[in-house]
Amino acid sequence: MIRAELDALSREELIVMVLAQAEQLGALQATLTQLQADYAALRLKFEQVQPPPTTSRNSSQPPSRDQKSNPPESRAKRKHGSPVGHVKHVRQFVADPDHIVDLKAVQCAGCAADLQGQTGTLVAVNQITEVPPAPAEVIEVRQYALTCPTCGQSARMPPPAGLEMPRSFGARLESLVIYYRQEQHMSYERTQTALWNLHGVTISQGGIDQIMPRAGQQAAVATVPLQQAVQASAVINSDETSARVAGRNCWEWVFCSATAILHVIKPSRGADVIQTVMGPHCAEVWGSDCWSAQLKAPAQGWQLCLAQQLRNLQAVVDRYPLAFWAPAIRAVFRYAIHVHHQRDQLPADPFAAPVARIAKLCDWLLARPVTQPEALKLQNRYRKHRQHLFVFLARTDVAPTNNVSERALRASVVHLKVLGGFRSQWGADAYAALASLIDTAALKGTQAFEALQTLLGPPALPLPAPP
Repeated sequence: MIRAELDALSREELIVMVLAQAEQLGALQATLTQLQADYAALRLKFEQVQPPPTTSRNSSQPPSRDQKSNPPESRAKRKHGSPVGHVKHVRQFVADPDHIVDLKAVQCAGCAADLQGQTGTLVAVNQITEVPPAPAEVIEVRQYALTCPTCGQSARMPPPAGLEMPRSFGARLESLVIYYRQEQHMSYERTQTALWNLHGVTISQGGIDQIMPRAGQQAAVATVPLQQAVQASAVINSDETSARVAGRNCWEWVFCSATAILHVIKPSRGADVIQTVMGPHCAEVWGSDCWSAQLKAPAQGWQLCLAQQLRNLQAVVDRYPLAFWAPAIRAVFRYAIHVHHQRDQLPADPFAAPVARIAKLCDWLLARPVTQPEALKLQNRYRKHRQHLFVFLARTDVAPTNNVSERALRASVVHLKVLGGFRSQWGADAYAALASLIDTAALKGTQAFEALQTLLGPPALPLPAPP
């Protein structure tokens, strides 16, 4: 009602109206009080519930440690085979097979007539790939001393590369030993057994132990230019994981760039390891998690791993399913990663619009009040590192996650679980140097075994031509 209408009412009419409004306000107040009590009881109920179990979806726990539940008996078994619409792939025949076996009948199965003179008609072709028996070949190098009939000086021919006199194993065999140990995580005993069963090579565990340090020393020399390449990179991703060396807890660090990957195993998890690796150099962007040592790296800016933040936010969502803040900012992070993947499909102006929208939504959510302790901790983290959340939207050479470092460390985690660690410091250093060499070669499309053969020099076979 407007003021003129109220002025036209009498005193009694105004009193009746005020009493009716008071009664209505009382009813609304009672309803509000009941709703607040119901909400408080419901919130208390959820807060008293035990926290959800830690899984790979809401923490950094690997999927292998997740609890696997049995499928219900009533669930229909999934049909095996390719999914609907899957294009069938047929194994292609080799154009130039190594062997050809012609199957022609010698005589007629009905009347026993001789059929050997007929050419026949080709009706079926099949190719079988088989691994031939590959026993190792032993090369005996005999070096002779010849006396010059003119001056009496003794002359010896130096052995060619790959046939050096102190050498006991060829470069290809040494590469195979390192491949079994480094890439397949095989123990000394299993490596020894595999060499005998598959290649007919008799080698002691001591012989294997002599191959590894020599390869480690050569790999350590080869990692010097890799470290220089990492130092000179504009964008570096880094991560660390636990290692066990000579019965002591250590840490394996990895530093990834677009051209090189460097592994080091040190007894420290502090920023001093990064300072030692980087030296006086400074990166433009450092991609990592929120570990304090990583945030002290010599860099102009940082990019926090959003994959880890999404897992942390998922833990809050699991803990407080009715809360608003964690699902909202999780959606913003996911949308930012989606926009990053669509960058090449959008021109500059349409790409700038979602980037501005992401920044506005993030700032709005960081200003919202949050009551859950876990969510408040994450909100304070994002407020502190606000400028480190979306660097990947401003640069094309920065990734939104630190998955490249986590993938580089995955083999080391498997190695630790299978073999239990390293018995000596030289073993850890050799493993790190070889891992650096193999991972960097993979960036260039080179297989691990090929990279190891390149490191160890020319093989003994085929034999070099005589001079």
